[in-house]
Amino acid sequence: MTNQTPPLLNLLFVLNPVSGDIDKATLEQTITDYCTERGRTANFHHTTGDDDLENLRAKLAARTYDAVFAAGGDGTVSLVAEALLGQTTPLGILPLGSGNGLSKDLGVPQDTQEALQLIWRNEERVIDTLQVGGQFSAHLADLGFNALVVERFDKGDTRGPGAYIRIATQEYLSYEPATYRIETDLETWQGQAFMVTIANANTFGSNVVINPNSDLDDGQFEICLIEPFPAAAAPGILYRLYNSEFDESNYTRRLCCRTASISVPDAQEVLVQIDGEPQTLPSPVKITINPQSLRVLVPLPAKAK
Repeated sequence: MTNQTPPLLNLLFVLNPVSGDIDKATLEQTITDYCTERGRTANFHHTTGDDDLENLRAKLAARTYDAVFAAGGDGTVSLVAEALLGQTTPLGILPLGSGNGLSKDLGVPQDTQEALQLIWRNEERVIDTLQVGGQFSAHLADLGFNALVVERFDKGDTRGPGAYIRIATQEYLSYEPATYRIETDLETWQGQAFMVTIANANTFGSNVVINPNSDLDDGQFEICLIEPFPAAAAPGILYRLYNSEFDESNYTRRLCCRTASISVPDAQEVLVQIDGEPQTLPSPVKITINPQSLRVLVPLPAKAK
């Protein structure tokens, strides 16, 4: 569901000082100049890694903004989205991270100058969000192989797609799929899986399409399974994931649901990646959907620009 927005005049930009390769002082000046030229007021808030959610909520409680822009990667976007959950103030995104998954699913330009046009050329969309093991998720979460790679990537010193691919290649050679038990409001599945993705959206920041034809506002989510596969099948699976053909593989399946519980038998804790952030959560991991809970800014359709 989308709606035309009134002019957004008083804006807050939440900046992560360590995301991306852009100089943040230069970025602030660029944003300020862009807003001033169009009669907007730019305000800034910097994350620190300490009590970021509480600090942002306090700032939002002290003053009203017409929109809040997350200027950073997936973690910054998720932080701002959680702070705006259930509010009338919309979320805008200036994608500056390594993946930028939600922005891609929303059609936000990945170029900073083009993304800044959301300040004055936009419409509002209301989307669903998730609770995964008691944690907020605006986009995608997973257990298994990708969660392990994200954890290794998070602990490393190098950023960017090249570092992710290097770590993924190293981990793939020794990775052992786990056994999962998944109970949803519609069905139960148990078996081994290479990767279990909890998907409110379509695409990882790496452009892997894990959940083709899904909607961010349909009141349900999907659990996308990649089952164990022989090494010879890996290139074909990867090809399908990059070409929106997830359902065409013999090693994939999707479960559509509104609630779910995922456990690893005999494990008290499991590693889960949530919106690009690795976390260790108690097992079973319970998932619920929050329908129509987040307002986001998206580009105008081409014919309306």
